[in-house]
Parts: sequence; C-alpha cells; structure tokens
Amino acid sequence: MKNTWLGSIYLALAASIWGGMYVVVKVVVSVIPPLELVWMRYLVAIIALLIIGLAKRLSWRIHRRDILLIITIGIIGNTISIVTQEIGTNLSSAQMGAIITSSTPAFMVIFARLLLKEWLNLKKGISVGLATIGVFLIVGNGQIDMSNQLGGISLLVAALTWALMSVLLKRVPSNYSPIVVTTYSILVAVILLTPFVLGRLDEINFSQLTHPTIWGGLLYLGIVSTACAFILWNRGLQLLNASSGGLFFFLQPLVGTLLGWLLLGESIGGTFWVGSILILSGVLLVIREKK
Repeated sequence: MKNTWLGSIYLALAASIWGGMYVVVKVVVSVIPPLELVWMRYLVAIIALLIIGLAKRLSWRIHRRDILLIITIGIIGNTISIVTQEIGTNLSSAQMGAIITSSTPAFMVIFARLLLKEWLNLKKGISVGLATIGVFLIVGNGQIDMSNQLGGISLLVAALTWALMSVLLKRVPSNYSPIVVTTYSILVAVILLTPFVLGRLDEINFSQLTHPTIWGGLLYLGIVSTACAFILWNRGLQLLNASSGGLFFFLQPLVGTLLGWLLLGESIGGTFWVGSILILSGVLLVIREKK
C-alpha cells in the first residue's frame, strides 16, 4: 500500500507539472519556435540531470542487454511522441489536442495487457471511464474542429507512442536510477533532433532570450517540466501497474485549464468543476486499490 501511495504522488506531481507547463509554453513559444523549444529544453534538462546524477554519485553504466530498450524509449517517447504532439497542436485546436491525447491512458491499458500481461479489472475500467468523461466535460465546451485530419493523426500518434513508452519503462530493471534512464532517453532525443534544428536556429531572435520571462521560462521547462517531471513519471511507473499509472495522465488538462483560468484569465464553465470531480474520483479509485 505504501508503494501505491508513493507511486500515486509521483505520477500526480508529474502530470500536474505537465498540465501547468502549457501556461509557460504559451509565453516562451512566442520567441522560440516549438521544435527548437523542445530541443533547447532537452539541453537544459540534460545539464540539470548530469549535475544531479554527479552530486548523487550515481552509476551511469547500462548493461548491454538494456541499451536497446532505453534507446527505444528515447526514440518512441522523447522524440516521436513529443514532436508529433507539437505538430498536431499546431495544426489543430487546443480542445481537439486535449481530447485526443487524453486517450493515452486507454492505450496504456491495451499495451500493458499485450506487453506486461496486466489484467484490466472492473475498478480500473470504471476509473478510466469516469476520468475520460471528465476530460470531455472540461475541454469539450468549445467547438471542436475535426477538419484537419493531419493534425488529428499526429496527435493520435503522440498518444499511442507516449502510452507505449510508458509501458516500456516498466520493462527497465528497477536497479537503474530514474535519473540515469531519463538522462539517456533524453540524450537519444537530442541526438535525433539536432540535425533538424541546427539549420533553423537563425529563425530565433536571440536578443529576446535575455528577457527574464523567456530565459526563466526556458529554465523552468528544462529543469522542472522535463528533468524533474520525467524522473517523477518514471519512478511512479516503477511503483504502480502501467494500466493504473496511466490514469494520472488525466490530471494534465485539469491542471492546465485551472492555471489558465487563474494566471491567464481564460474562462471556464460550470462543467469544468463537474469534470474535475469525475477525474479526481477516477484517480482516487486507483489510489485506494490495494497492491
């Protein structure tokens, strides 16, 4: 039961950080284009992770049999999923993006069954159902534009690959520190993205990067939203079943909408509070489930 609570706290913190990340991205992306922003926040994250790892005197050695798995996680989760999410978000509406990416927990349930042989019991099914309805109530108030099929397909690929990456993390031996696994998987993404980004850096107005809001936002995205949140997500998935852990992904639209209302003055309707109650109810069902 202790592991259930700890895992729940780690995953809830990670999802909440990612939910609040969009408020920061909305400011920083006005200066740094999306793909370049992902690359730059990864560079900041790697530096932060290396400092943490060296301070803790962690072993950076990876057994040969696990190298391919960690490279696969970096390609699928840190590269394909993040890039397709950026493309899909740019080609579609925010509501459409939130709804499609909220299918991630359902895909995690499927991949957990196929790859980890985890069974979906009635309580988990009810949890996913309640939280899914809650997300639709929160983000479904606006008019959803389904006309851009490429944006929808990109977001669907992002949801599928993030779910697959999260389940693959369960196959990483627990003797590796989440800091080490996160560092190597992000390094894979940086190596893959660098050729695409280097030729586009001249599009950035570097004089604007000296503004405290921009460089402060970049540091937050790299250190908190990437390095710390990825560590929390990886550690949480080590302590919970993959199908249960995926449910905490639903906290992202809840936190993002709430912070948008508090910090950016965005309007929310009465259905937000109903949807929030349903999401939290689904999460609580998982937390109360005994290991």
